[in-house]
Formats: sequence, structure tokens, C-alpha cells
Amino acid sequence: MNKIVYLIVFILIFKIGFAQNKTDSTINKRYSLHGQVTLLSQYHFDFKAAYSGYNSLVNSEPSASSASTTLFFNYKLADKTYFVFNPEMAGGKGLSKTLGIAGFPNGEVYRVGDPTPKPFIGRLYFEHRFALSKEKINVEDDINQVAEITNKDYLSVIAGKFSLTDFFDDSQISHDPRSQFFNWALMGNGGWDYPANTRGYTMGTVIQAVYKDWAARTALTTVPMEANGPELQFKWGKAMGFVLEVERTHLFQKSKKQFSTIHLGYFINYANMGNYQESMAKGALLGQAPDILDSRQYGRSKWGFYASADNNFGPYHFFLKASINDGKNETWAFTEIDRSFTTGFQWDGELWKRNQDRFAIAYVRNNLSADHKSYLEKGGYGFLIGDGKLNYGAEQIIEAYYSMHLTKQIFISPDYQFVIHPAYNKDRGPVHIIGLRLHADF
Repeated sequence: MNKIVYLIVFILIFKIGFAQNKTDSTINKRYSLHGQVTLLSQYHFDFKAAYSGYNSLVNSEPSASSASTTLFFNYKLADKTYFVFNPEMAGGKGLSKTLGIAGFPNGEVYRVGDPTPKPFIGRLYFEHRFALSKEKINVEDDINQVAEITNKDYLSVIAGKFSLTDFFDDSQISHDPRSQFFNWALMGNGGWDYPANTRGYTMGTVIQAVYKDWAARTALTTVPMEANGPELQFKWGKAMGFVLEVERTHLFQKSKKQFSTIHLGYFINYANMGNYQESMAKGALLGQAPDILDSRQYGRSKWGFYASADNNFGPYHFFLKASINDGKNETWAFTEIDRSFTTGFQWDGELWKRNQDRFAIAYVRNNLSADHKSYLEKGGYGFLIGDGKLNYGAEQIIEAYYSMHLTKQIFISPDYQFVIHPAYNKDRGPVHIIGLRLHADF
């Protein structure tokens, strides 16, 4: 059935493309059609481990690979009304079944269990914009973006299926594991347990206003039915996600290539979460390790803040990110990080006459809340980490990659990551991870 649906959609897209009005100019188009393919392989060298648990990174294992392909289709249904459809196919696996490091080293892999490549719908949403001024800009054809002359300032309403990171917590330096840093904690702010199913998507509504150099956006979405689960649900005040963000662009601008951008966000998620303190109390009464499943209850929340700053100085770039959540209830969707700080640099290839190349390096420091830490120390497990016991230390990661263009649309990126205290455990590691990514845009 899925194959038939995908075939029909492909035929429709093909026909729409060739049936487009011939009077359309190169500036105002009715649709955009793009795609990507990413192959990513990683290997870690053997490391010392005093002990291991069910969710530990295996200290000696073969390499692991992942693959994804995406079709990006945006059709302009009417003036300022857009339809976005992104079918995807993804497969492969992460190291140790994508367990054992909170800042996991491969942002292209999902915790789906079955490594067999499978098709699915990533994004399927509608957007309508309302002009807030008469000032016009020329928008270029790009991923999920139609070439057109349109209003620079607008109010946008988006409804359907998407990833919250499409619109929120967006960094131009550290955001996309298909072309930038590999690590989960560098895809976005690790302390934001952003609502998403296993593959990183949710359903809901986004409202955003873009005016001059400011933007404000908010979203109300579904959350997984189970921690890091594939199925989504919405129950008002019991199972839902909310986020609010303010963005300021072109701050301290001296030229088109010298400026800063900041993002400030607040989030709160409600779900059928377990509580660390309650689980530890029940475990103590029974004389056994705590189990977060024992205390799950609808309406429990996780809230917090995130902030980021991108600073561009021509071919030199520098970013800072920080995030925190209350850490009282279990991690539900993204990864087991309650406090995160990241920073890094990027150098563009024009410095050494390779204009499309780049070299970047970043530092990550992740921490847990006191309750989350105690839960793991007593032998508890989350959905991503847990070694059976814990000698706590901040999880620290250094990542460096070089993106080299083979052709205008094909890039190869060797990558190195050094992980200190994987899953916050001083009794394990450090871990040296090498990786190679092949990425193509079309």
C-alpha cells in the first residue's frame, strides 16, 4: 500500500511540474522540487569500561551505518498559500543500537529498532501568510521554498506534520547533521526535549510573525504516546507540547557577511511521564532498582529555556548555545540531557580557495538534574542511557569535521568525536569515534 501511495504522489509531482503555466517567470514559480541523499558510517575504538548495563555503549563493536533520502516538494496553491510534502526513506543503525551516549554521535540515525530502510512521510503541512507590510523581497528557489517575489514581513500559520526544529532553535552554523556537525547535542539545544516521534516529527500548529529584523513564533503540538515512541497523541493539559521563541537577526551588522543572530525560547511539555523521586521511593520500598515506568502519570510536565547566538565575521563563524529543563520528570522525546552548553567555530573554504568547503570544531558539555542523576546512580534506566550504576561526571564531547565538495552538489565529510564520561559515567571511556558522511543535494 505504501509503495502505491508513493508512486501516485511521484506521478502527481511529475505532472504538476510539466503542467505549470508557461507564462510563469523565472522569479515567480508555482513549485519547488529538491532532494537529498545522506550516507553516514561511524566506528569507535575499543575503550575501558568498569561495568556495563542494558543501555551502555558497547566497549568493542563493529562499525554502524545509516542512510536517508528525502524528496522536498513545495507547491504554491494560491497567493501566499503553500503545500509542503516531504516523503522520506531511512534505514541503518547507530552504534550500540543508538544507546549509551546522551549526546549521541549520529544525528541521522533513529531509535527504530529495525535497520531495514523504510519509507514514511516526514512533512505534510499547509502554510498561509498574511502580509504585515508592503515591502517586497526576492525569495530564491530552495528546499521547501518557492522562488517568488513576496512580502518581507508577514504573519504565517502552519498546520500539519513537521519537525519543530524546522522553525525553532535554528542555527546556521550548528543545526543539520546532513551537512554540519553529526552530534545530537549540536543539532539543537540538548536541554529542549522537543516533542517528536521516533523519527523526529510531530503534528500541530505553528504561528510565526516576521517583521523587520525580528521574529516571534509559537507552536502547539502532539507528543509521543510512549517515551521516544512512534505514535503521537494530543490531550489538552495532559499530553501536548508548547514552545515560544523570539529571534533577532542582523544584530551588530556591519555588512552582509558580518552580523549576529540570537534565539531565546521557552518550552513546556505534558505527557504520561514518570517522576524520578516517586520511582526511587517505590524502588526503595521494594528493595530494588527504581523503574521510571512505575510512576507514569498523565499531566506531568517538563519545562525549561534555551538560548543561542550565531556570530558571523565574513568567512569566520562562532556560535554559543545553552539550555536547561527542570529535570524532575523523565525525558520523553529527544535525549537525556537536562543542562547543556555548546560552543564552536566554523571556517569557510574561501580562506584556502575551496569556496564550498568548510572546517568546523565544537565543544559540548551535558549534565543531568539532581533527581535524574540519583535515579541513574541507584540503577535506574531511561530510554537512551543507563549503565546499572553511575560514577557521575559531566558528559563532554569534542567534534570536528571537514566538509569537502566533490562536485557542486556532492560532499564528503570525515568526522572525529572525542567523548569524555559517556552517559555521565566516569567509570567508562573516554571514547574515540571516527565517521564519514557522503551527502548529495539535487
